[in-house]
Amino acid sequence: MTILATEGLTKRFPRVTALDRLTVTAGSGVTGLVGANGAGKSTLIKILLGLLPPTEGSATVLGLNPATQALDIRRAVGYMPEHDCLPPDVSATEFTVHMAQMSGLPRSAARERAADTLRHVGLYEERYRPIGGYSTGMRQRVKLAQALVHDPQMVFLDEPTNGLDPQGRDEMLALIRRIGAEFGISVVVTSHLLGELERVCDHVIVIDGGRLLRSSSIGEFTQATQSITVEVEEGQQPLADRLTAAGQQVTVHGRLLTVAVASPGTFDIVRDAVCDLDLCLVRLEQGRHRIEDVFREEMANV
Repeated sequence: MTILATEGLTKRFPRVTALDRLTVTAGSGVTGLVGANGAGKSTLIKILLGLLPPTEGSATVLGLNPATQALDIRRAVGYMPEHDCLPPDVSATEFTVHMAQMSGLPRSAARERAADTLRHVGLYEERYRPIGGYSTGMRQRVKLAQALVHDPQMVFLDEPTNGLDPQGRDEMLALIRRIGAEFGISVVVTSHLLGELERVCDHVIVIDGGRLLRSSSIGEFTQATQSITVEVEEGQQPLADRLTAAGQQVTVHGRLLTVAVASPGTFDIVRDAVCDLDLCLVRLEQGRHRIEDVFREEMANV
């Protein structure tokens, strides 16, 4: 199922072109929209929601035209904006109920949905406190809750991990994965942190300067390489030295070693070296491309 599509989508401002003839499609599941700050991610979302008119081209969201059916789109779609937009003097419950009513839910249904949604995002115990006293992580969860409260078919999450510490990012990413995997809601999530998208997305769209660089499944981005990754608790350098002496091409990355697979015998050589040095093997797996590597390759070819 195609959840969004653009054809020659262009948005020009007086001094900059935010989107430049962008043609792309995305299906159900969790789609990552990645690009540096200023790449056009937020502009694209605003056009898809009908909040900003395009200069040229066309777009559809769930088969609806943002130029003429913006209200229908916003009833069926949730939106978590990047910027801080929460009123400090109301509680998470009051705000989420209000947003549910704005999406067309009766007040009784809105209150029930708000309680369920705040529980899902981990704010049930804190739901009656004024938002002004919330941490950054809690405020991000409120923004996520209001995007989900009306049970949308899909959600746009614009930089949902902004300002979060590592634990907060992990928790937010887990929530995003649950939305797609357990709730059956399609997700479009933007980020400039490529490693995050690798962890939660089924598909990634890479844009730069408003132009499409690549649109591929995560599997195509992170396809297997002709190398293996080796992790040991300690003794990385002695292991690297032993493998190099055995004629293997080795690169050290902290606790990890990347060993080029010259032949099937490479696996036996690594095993024997680990045993001879009496090291504790944590991981031995097929190497895979990372999105960062592919992105750098795409940029080099532009």
